[in-house]
Amino acid sequence: MIRTILAVSVAGIAGTLLRFAASTWVSANWPRHFYAATLAVNLLGCLIIGLLYGLFLVRPEVPIEIRAGLIVGFVGGLTTFSSFSLDTLRLLESGQAPIAFGYLAISVFGGLLATWAGLSLTKL
Repeated sequence: MIRTILAVSVAGIAGTLLRFAASTWVSANWPRHFYAATLAVNLLGCLIIGLLYGLFLVRPEVPIEIRAGLIVGFVGGLTTFSSFSLDTLRLLESGQAPIAFGYLAISVFGGLLATWAGLSLTKL
């Protein structure tokens, strides 16, 4: 159990740092589009989780430490549903309803599509 906890922790740090780097870069380069980093990491996370899930279905012998580290740790640290919710509310509060609803739709439907794409890639 301690190995699984360590794997999730280390991978979670990596995912969190990648999310932080994306957010910092977008804020520095596109401050008006602060939500773009959250959108990008959420879509990427959906793609990765679909891909990993599919790979682990065909490779059930992959140790639980690796599976949990990648899915719970890395993808969990990378994706940001709570930030997505806050970004949507900020857009609505600032009178940018069309952007907020577009962001909402792309996040939800794009996330589902990216997850399906990741899973489908494992079936090639």
